[in-house]
Amino acid sequence: MQLIVLWDIDHTLIENAGVSKEIYAAAFSALVGHAPVGSARTEGRTDRLIMRGMFQQHGLEEPEWSLVEAALAEAGQKRREDLRRRGTALPGVRDVLLVAAAHPGWVSSVLTGNIAANARVKLSAFDLDPLLDLPVGAYGADAEQRPDLVAVARERVQRLRGVGEDVPVVLIGDTPRDVEAALATGSEIIAVASGIHSADKLAAAGASIVLPDLSDTERVIALLEAFAGR
Repeated sequence: MQLIVLWDIDHTLIENAGVSKEIYAAAFSALVGHAPVGSARTEGRTDRLIMRGMFQQHGLEEPEWSLVEAALAEAGQKRREDLRRRGTALPGVRDVLLVAAAHPGWVSSVLTGNIAANARVKLSAFDLDPLLDLPVGAYGADAEQRPDLVAVARERVQRLRGVGEDVPVVLIGDTPRDVEAALATGSEIIAVASGIHSADKLAAAGASIVLPDLSDTERVIALLEAFAGR
């Protein structure tokens, strides 16, 4: 039974301990010559929208995206060791990714608001990158709105891994935007209350399955197997 499993990164797979917001601030500073007033608003937004919001907040014209992406990538690479030192992989993540990666017929990748370069930085800081099929993932440079990333990932999985159009997709994430992306695209959703959003808030957004985190490997895999069998 085939399945496409797409994991969010920040607060779902890893705790970034504030490094993400430092990356946005550093990229902003590199582009405009001074530090931002206040921190970036993230909460499941893509990097395109996060950086656009920072420029708008300061009344500045948004630079070309290629310049913004390059600044983000440079800032992320410089903070890899900070992330490794201060952050952590969340409970159960390594075990569940190992099982999902080895499951016959499954493609296990990411759907994240991070640009691809910084997704790799964050995952590699905790040696999680070999456990995910990153070339078929969807990233913050691929679309502005999170629901649009689902089609990006599905197309890549079909083209690069030969998976059929009718194979179910499951999103796993910690924000209402992850839930909304699943509902808007007909995907399944497993919400995890391992970020700032409570289980009640995730349920109110429309998630029928909400877990405290990913520490119960058997339960997570059983849920995924049930989706694959539908």
